[in-house]
Amino acid sequence: MCLALCLLAARAAHGQQLVQAPRADGASTPLRVYAASVQGCAPLALISPGAGGSEDGYSYLAKAMQAAGWRAIVMGHKESGHAALMNDIKEEHGIKRGLRELVDDPKAYEGRLMDIEAALKWASGSCKAPYVALIGHSMGARTVMVEAGAKLKFEVKGAVQDRFDAYVALSPDGPDPMFPEHAWSGIKKPMLVMTGTLDKSMATGDYKSRTIPYEDLPAGCKWLGVIDNATHMNFAGVGFAGNTEKLTLLEIKAFLIALRGGKCGSPVQAAGISVKNK
Repeated sequence: MCLALCLLAARAAHGQQLVQAPRADGASTPLRVYAASVQGCAPLALISPGAGGSEDGYSYLAKAMQAAGWRAIVMGHKESGHAALMNDIKEEHGIKRGLRELVDDPKAYEGRLMDIEAALKWASGSCKAPYVALIGHSMGARTVMVEAGAKLKFEVKGAVQDRFDAYVALSPDGPDPMFPEHAWSGIKKPMLVMTGTLDKSMATGDYKSRTIPYEDLPAGCKWLGVIDNATHMNFAGVGFAGNTEKLTLLEIKAFLIALRGGKCGSPVQAAGISVKNK
């Protein structure tokens, strides 16, 4: 009991709270909210975890955005969280096949889009953010692409919402059972794409396919960053992720700070990362 109270107190002291936001279908979306460290209505960063993830992950990213003056919210996605992933792994008799089944499930993305809607509605209940960004990793990056208007091989109810001012996709996927060739050619909003040289794709086993979405995006405030020796899970803060976290935050903050100032800017040149923009 004491331990639980102490943990709750520690989270409150660091500007965190867990809330349940009502969803359009009557379910609830868990949100880990990192309150802004500035007065007034802060810009909003929604963070979408990968398959099997939860609202309790990506704290390195949420805390950095919080410290930069943003209200950061990490969403939980019931239809593609830990229990859903374990169930698919069991039914498909293997991690790779189970993961593939989950990340290509239209219903999972319908749930994720409702989670985004619930988070936006909950956040606007206190004030209307002057700027909103959606950040996603892995399946969360796929969610970013769906929300931003990427073409799909199957129907997702509520897709092509385009409710954000900017998008950040960490470890997105190239053409696969969900995304056709040139799926990203119609995305107009600013987007930062990031991957790592050890960030292997399920479809090809190579990180280079994760750069295809960037190459397909039309010009107009699109950035790409490739971090040396960064693995897929390093972007989630797992493993020896310190350098990946540092460089990821460097580019995300530069990207969003420039946009908040009314311009696109340029990626930050730094040791350990290759960057370009168009």
